[in-house]
Amino acid sequence: MQALTTIGLNHQTAPLTIREKLAFPAAVLPEAVRELTGNKTVSEAVILSTCNRTELYCIGDDSDVVRWLAAYHQIDEAEIAPYLYRLHSNDAVRHAFRVACGLDSMVLGEPQILGQLKDAVRVAQEQNALHGELNALFQKTFSIAKEVRTHTSVGENSVSMAAASVKMAEQIFPDISKLKVLFIGAGEMIELVATYFAAKSPQQITVLNRTLARAEQLCSGLSVPARAALLTALPELLHQHDVVVSSTASPLPIVGKGLVESALKQRRGMPMFLLDLAVPRDIEAEVGNLDDAYLYTVDDMMNIVESGKEARAKAATEAEQIIGNRVNEFMEWQQARQSVPLICALREEAEQERQQVLANAKKRLARGEPPEMVLERLSYQLTNKLMHAPTRVLNKDSQKSPELVHAISRIYHLDKGS
Repeated sequence: MQALTTIGLNHQTAPLTIREKLAFPAAVLPEAVRELTGNKTVSEAVILSTCNRTELYCIGDDSDVVRWLAAYHQIDEAEIAPYLYRLHSNDAVRHAFRVACGLDSMVLGEPQILGQLKDAVRVAQEQNALHGELNALFQKTFSIAKEVRTHTSVGENSVSMAAASVKMAEQIFPDISKLKVLFIGAGEMIELVATYFAAKSPQQITVLNRTLARAEQLCSGLSVPARAALLTALPELLHQHDVVVSSTASPLPIVGKGLVESALKQRRGMPMFLLDLAVPRDIEAEVGNLDDAYLYTVDDMMNIVESGKEARAKAATEAEQIIGNRVNEFMEWQQARQSVPLICALREEAEQERQQVLANAKKRLARGEPPEMVLERLSYQLTNKLMHAPTRVLNKDSQKSPELVHAISRIYHLDKGS
């Protein structure tokens, strides 16, 4: 029987160099979910892929899932094995609850992960990869996330990735209002970061994207004027900007060392702050070796997002208690749900036995036998049939299986004196 399992890695277990190799860009996620469930490796699956984690929630064998993950990304299993966690049953349930509540995030209590998890579930539903067990898990997960945010302050005083981006830029350029800021990409992360930078009223904001319409839409929603352009304009515009923030779904870097080197020459000694929020990375790591180029990735943001952690940690304790209780409730519900088919089968078997005995009794009555004798025989036959299976099993296996003896004693209330 296939079981609930979670295979994953995150910012706590794996460096960015490993995480980016196992990331699933949004464009390929539907296909990946279809492939994972289509080859019968698993019967249900949800794939969550963010800048800080890649996780596969499945109904299936964990070894099969790891093999598929390595094969899909064309990477050796041995290379990723040390960074993966494998969770089963109630541990997998607890992990899903904690992730949705932001308790497993780089920014403790951050709310963005819940939306990302909902998006992952939506993709799985669209690919018909979500059925009874995982669907029940995630509906409960979303309910608990709401409960935790309603009844605890775990999300308060948190420094989001977007806010941390501005703080990091201010370490290089104290006055954002004098800067020109370039955003590469127009997805949710860039939109959040651009909103925070816009609040500082920079001298200029430019958004580059593969599609102009989406870049224009993002610009129109900002609190300050901003211009939109196609990504192909990057080489001619890069040198004009002091701050560059990139977050696209490109599988390969789109800002190379040579491009930045050329831009820095045109800037004549003026520094450039580059923040790469993409996984896999948008900006080549070698850019960080250039003079006057200050390159940071999501892993470099740790110190900033740690601020306020102590206050949130107290609230997190309350959240963990809620989650612990809800895990127990969910597991009990799941076990009760799994026993329903057995109960139905047991009742069906008993009903067949009853029908046989009843039919035999009716025949005897039709032949004119006294009702008292027919009822006596009916009760004897019914008792004998219902007791036949448990007594046969006890005679055969009681010595080998003491727990079986205990279970039957409980079922028939025979252990009252013990």
